[in-house]
Amino acid sequence: MSDDRELRVALREGPFHVALRAAVEARGLTLDRLRHRLEERGLRVGMTSLSYWQQGLRRPERPESLRAVRALEEILILPPRSLMGLLGPPRPRGRGQNGGGTPVPISAAVPYATILEPSRALSALLQDLDGSADDRRLHISGMYETLQIGPDRSVVRRETLQVMRAQEATDRHIIVYRGDLGCDVERVRIRALEDCRVGRVRRDGPTALVAAELLFDRRLRVGETQVIRYELADPSGVETTEYERGFRFPAGQYTLRVSFAASALPAGIRRFSRHDHAAEEHDHGELTLNAHHAVHLVADSLRPGLIGIRWTWP
Repeated sequence: MSDDRELRVALREGPFHVALRAAVEARGLTLDRLRHRLEERGLRVGMTSLSYWQQGLRRPERPESLRAVRALEEILILPPRSLMGLLGPPRPRGRGQNGGGTPVPISAAVPYATILEPSRALSALLQDLDGSADDRRLHISGMYETLQIGPDRSVVRRETLQVMRAQEATDRHIIVYRGDLGCDVERVRIRALEDCRVGRVRRDGPTALVAAELLFDRRLRVGETQVIRYELADPSGVETTEYERGFRFPAGQYTLRVSFAASALPAGIRRFSRHDHAAEEHDHGELTLNAHHAVHLVADSLRPGLIGIRWTWP
């Protein structure tokens, strides 16, 4: 066994594709060399399959694929069943929430520029926070978000509860907020409510962008989870007609609840989604206010893109 700590953590905590990728990198083997070594054992696995396995795009399930995993444990000089034990039970077959039998991969990320513009200003904010425009450290397993619209038709409060799993070792999560046109970013305030604290905050007035660190109390290892709850208040008083959340990675479940002041109720409310900020929207139907002047949406097995609720004022 290598004494590489990251490899040991990945083998202990998974998931499978992270552990496989860490083992391949630690041994310094190419996928072509792995394929050749498997062929020497009478196992034929294509380069595409090996690539998909280590990216999380697919997982080995067929008997021949499982024999190949056992052989990989020997080739990569790993403890017996160290990779097999991370596979768990076979996944259910058939059509799922994402419209197919293949799970949506965590590695299938899109750049920030796909879901949020302008990318140049955002890149500068992230760089100032020692972040990256291609940050892949955390995967969102679940998110519950509530939005409160005040009597002046502006967003007066947003609260987010987020459950995340570490894909790489990290001790922070970076959030990005884009205000409506006319937003005064200097007035935007972020407050940590549970299991995190606010670190550095960076603002860009011309683009109405705010980026902030939410710091954990310790550094997460690969596979560990973190729950955080935070609040964002924007008292700019800018009238708003929609709220959308962008996801760079496939995500678990997302719930969005929007409530309105009794003195300022919208005339119509609809749910929508789109692949990126420049793509055509998909209208998912009308939403009806309940007795508490609120609507909500629930989405499972999200693909990268944007999802939200839009309303019109009378």
